[in-house]
Amino acid sequence: MSAAIQNATVPPQVLLAHYLKALKLPTFSREYEKVAFECAQDQADYPRYLLRLCELERIDRERRAIERRIRQARFPQTKSLDTFEFKAIPSLNKSMVLELARGEWIERRENCIALGPAGTGKTHTALALGLAACQKNYSVLFVTAAALVHELMEARDERRLRVIQRQLDRVDLLIIDELGYVPFTAVGAELLFEVFSRRYEQGSTLVTSNLPFDEWTSVFGSERLTGALLDRLTHHVHILELNGDSYRLASSRKAAKSGRSNSDSAAGDTINSDSKGGETPDS
Repeated sequence: MSAAIQNATVPPQVLLAHYLKALKLPTFSREYEKVAFECAQDQADYPRYLLRLCELERIDRERRAIERRIRQARFPQTKSLDTFEFKAIPSLNKSMVLELARGEWIERRENCIALGPAGTGKTHTALALGLAACQKNYSVLFVTAAALVHELMEARDERRLRVIQRQLDRVDLLIIDELGYVPFTAVGAELLFEVFSRRYEQGSTLVTSNLPFDEWTSVFGSERLTGALLDRLTHHVHILELNGDSYRLASSRKAAKSGRSNSDSAAGDTINSDSKGGETPDS
């Protein structure tokens, strides 16, 4: 029996669902009946019917691709520039951050370095720029400097270092957070230097650090290595300076002060209520 005869005995809806699944068109499969009804009401012709389905498929496919890139980026949490308090960090160049969010610097394979003390929003900025990059169709990987060095040393000991290095090479934007909090061994520093060296003019790297450049030697342990690293990292670079008091600390103090004020107010209301109430009925 031919395939045509077999297909003739199968309901068209079943065949259509099968073919659309094989062609990986889930939105077509989910929406074609609804869109057909809408087009019939609007008296739209067949090309417009197909156009609406194609538009829905494209939109849904882009949404799924963005969600996949965000998962693969391994962000510890999702942050956007919409929630960043630029007024709390006046030293930060807002216009530069918004320009970086457009992603053109990644296309040019340039770098970005965010410098400032703890709690000033460096990680938030890095996460927000990473999210924006995912939304612009760039692959992103987020990792702390200490975790990356640990992974590289582990891979070296297990003889799979080249695999990890090739994975890092393929990422459009590599975000290395918290450089400067933990000093590296000589081996760890050399492995991290090789990551920067391999990505030089081949991919974009975003680094956050609590240390100014002249103190990076304390992390890498070698002036020669630090100089060579900075030479590559800062050749095509955008520098974000986040100076000021810790935003997290200020928020915590504000919350604590607000809590004390509310407690004092509640206590005052209780005292006033007791003084007005006089003796209790049981006395």
